[in-house]
Amino acid sequence: MHRVKKVKLGDKTEGYWKSCLGGNMTAVDGLTDSTEVVEMEDGPSQFYVEKHSWGGLRDIIHSSRKYSGMIANKAPHDFQFVQKNDESGPHSHRLYYLGMPYGSRENSLLYSEIPKKIRKEALLVLSWKQMLDHFQATPHQGAYSREEELLRERKRLGAFGITSYDYHSQTGLFLFQASNSLFYCQDGGNNGFIQSAPIKPVEIKTQCSGTRMDPKISPGQPNFIAFINNNDLWLANLKSGEERRLTFCHKGLDNVKEDPKSAGVATFVIQEEFDRFTGYWWSPSAVEDSDGGKTLYLLYEEVDETEVEIIHVPSPALEERKADAYRYPRTGSKNPQTTLKLAEIKTDIQGKIVSIQDKELVLPFTTLFPGTEYISRAGWTTDGKYGWAVLLDRSQRRLQLVLLPPALFIPVTDDLAQRQKNLEAVPHDVQPYIVYEETTDIWINVHDIFYPFVQTSEDEFSFIWVNESKTGFSHLYKITSALQPDCYQWSGKPQPGRDFKCAIKEEVTLTSGEWEVLARHGSKIWVNEASKLVYFQGTRDTPLEHHLYVVSYQSPGDVVRLSKPGFSHSCSVSKNFDMFVSHYSNVSTPPCLHVYKLTGPEGDPLHMVPEFWASMMEAPGCPGDYKSPEIFDFPGKSGFQLYGMVYTPHNLQPGRKHPTVLFVYGGPQVQLVNNTFKGMKYLRLNTLASLGYAVVVIDGRGSCQRGLKFEGALKNKMGQVEIEDQVEGLQYVSERFNFVDLSRVAIHGWSYGGFLSLMGIIQRPNVFKVAIAGAPVTVWMAYDTGYTERYMDTPDNNQQGYEEGSVALHVDKLPSEPNRLLILHGFLDENVHFFHTNFLVSQIIRAGKPYQLQVYPNERHSIRCPESGEHYEIMLLHFLQQYL
Repeated sequence: MHRVKKVKLGDKTEGYWKSCLGGNMTAVDGLTDSTEVVEMEDGPSQFYVEKHSWGGLRDIIHSSRKYSGMIANKAPHDFQFVQKNDESGPHSHRLYYLGMPYGSRENSLLYSEIPKKIRKEALLVLSWKQMLDHFQATPHQGAYSREEELLRERKRLGAFGITSYDYHSQTGLFLFQASNSLFYCQDGGNNGFIQSAPIKPVEIKTQCSGTRMDPKISPGQPNFIAFINNNDLWLANLKSGEERRLTFCHKGLDNVKEDPKSAGVATFVIQEEFDRFTGYWWSPSAVEDSDGGKTLYLLYEEVDETEVEIIHVPSPALEERKADAYRYPRTGSKNPQTTLKLAEIKTDIQGKIVSIQDKELVLPFTTLFPGTEYISRAGWTTDGKYGWAVLLDRSQRRLQLVLLPPALFIPVTDDLAQRQKNLEAVPHDVQPYIVYEETTDIWINVHDIFYPFVQTSEDEFSFIWVNESKTGFSHLYKITSALQPDCYQWSGKPQPGRDFKCAIKEEVTLTSGEWEVLARHGSKIWVNEASKLVYFQGTRDTPLEHHLYVVSYQSPGDVVRLSKPGFSHSCSVSKNFDMFVSHYSNVSTPPCLHVYKLTGPEGDPLHMVPEFWASMMEAPGCPGDYKSPEIFDFPGKSGFQLYGMVYTPHNLQPGRKHPTVLFVYGGPQVQLVNNTFKGMKYLRLNTLASLGYAVVVIDGRGSCQRGLKFEGALKNKMGQVEIEDQVEGLQYVSERFNFVDLSRVAIHGWSYGGFLSLMGIIQRPNVFKVAIAGAPVTVWMAYDTGYTERYMDTPDNNQQGYEEGSVALHVDKLPSEPNRLLILHGFLDENVHFFHTNFLVSQIIRAGKPYQLQVYPNERHSIRCPESGEHYEIMLLHFLQQYL
């Protein structure tokens, strides 16, 4: 039982907000005129969680984290199938990957041999073989440079050691970054394979100061590699040791304000909000010159951040009392100016560099492609005939896929007469092509699926693409665009707004329906041009599971599932399409890693049958107290079917009501409820259940894998619809599972989940007794352009949405009772800056409301230090047992 008490609201405070951000926003009344605050009375049917001392909670968390550490990051990933050419040997493939060998704490380069024949009656477990000989890949005491630390944040990397590698299949060359340096080794390719002994990798010496980042092998001349050093592109020859700086954008000054340019580097927003982590791309082949030499091309992005605001975040070296300066484009402010350029590298017959030429587009980027704000993806077509780029406007509601022939770039020169000559030398039929365009009223989710076919006709270009805006669900299309060059005098007066858009000759739908082809966050497709098949991952069976499918792109029809139902899979297909490896799990089964062989009649490749071939990793045992969550679904009042999961308290007693924790994220691009093992990232939820809490997780409107309309329910009103779905889910759970105590509900989440935790207790204080908000965005005016404007438009166009969605403007609706709000934040957070919590707390103090704050002085947006992570989990348990 409980009774409700009315609490008078405090006055709105907006002066501090204006002074902090210089805005002209005004506070709004919000959802209700009064706030309801729950005062609890003990009920005879309530279950009370046993209270532990801080030390006792620490022991509980130690035990929980020990299991998590046993299986976290252990599974191999980044697979590379290499077919063996030796017909007489016992093995068909060598499979390379990154993984963490038994007894090691860091990722390394490993490989496994896949046999041609297996004994069907026995489980074959492939051994993980070390490629590298006694190699320490993690810097001494984890001393990463600032650039490496920030990239780890952007990529959400938890593993140490080698975290990525580049591979050249013809030569078997591996290139990777490790231990504050660059290394290479060779295995496979045309030189055959190592037989037994691990290889000692070769360190690539340098004259550069600072960290070398993002190394890549030149596909057309693998002796050459490129890398980034101090925000510029460099070139190195692995054979001769020659090293050359390709670009001269960055001055190397300590003052960020006076050194705003970079080349080949993805900016903060492009990394954080568009998942692009590189800013340069090698052409796939070298052009043979008449003298026997070769010409190599590097397409790269040049960025000028002069007009981007500078913010200061405390430095990790707190004893120095310094602040790190960052360029951070706050929503509504200036973004970086960006363009694409070309580095042309000519070599002689011996492979020595003869000349390097920096080239720019014939006209400024914004003249050629007016309205473009973001270069979200770029690369080269398979034959190297064109560079390509995916361009977005600022609203992210228009996308253009463009082709850029190398002849469209001319040598950079300050001599106007020479530039005019260079322009006159450009053939009149050379132009960019906009081969595809998408528009939407919601927003465009940038994806990674683009497969260009080799051109067989000069007047058309064919490719496979994913479009979400057409039907509201991500699906595959085979598109053919007409390339009909228009005669253009590039040396004449620039003609802004010129339309290079191509007519679509054919657009064939390969998949359809109310389900998604997985296309974001590095998703891949595998195209077999011999059999005209495309392999992809999607949610055709259920939005809760990812599966591997295959469909014909020549005569689309059947979509055939290849992976095992009842699990969610992450797959990688071999280059000759005869095998695939799957990392899979479900809510009750920890991850397995199995290799499958595709067998069947040669005349019907679409209906090949997957046959279990070998295991690379069997499911580890669950902790003794692990109980898998139960997935449920219910019809939401919004008209959508909503999914959730519940962790039943382990010490359940009939008729007793248990305190309940609602774990929430709720924002775009994330799905929490699916049929995967939850004992990795969310082991703490099981720990809560083991102590007697009921734990509920709900994916409401705004989460992904349910189509653009479902995700787009947040358009221009983040924070205004999500809590409705969460509360509906709680009500459904309480009716279906009678152990949920709706009078004792805590809401907890991190980042967007922290934002919604605050929104929950502000909007529905009668539902949520306590809120625990981690690293919350508290005022959308202070968050970045790429994310905020995609979902909320600019502040000028959506003032009401920004005001209603900013929790710091609604602190008068917070409860007046103490011990109902805990805020946690990393002091060094360079994503959701500590300013958000600082501003919120200032407003809370002005409103005279109670709060508790836990600061992690050495943490950024993600808590990485094990001691900090442990402290956070203890703090969570302690707050819940004291106040829920």
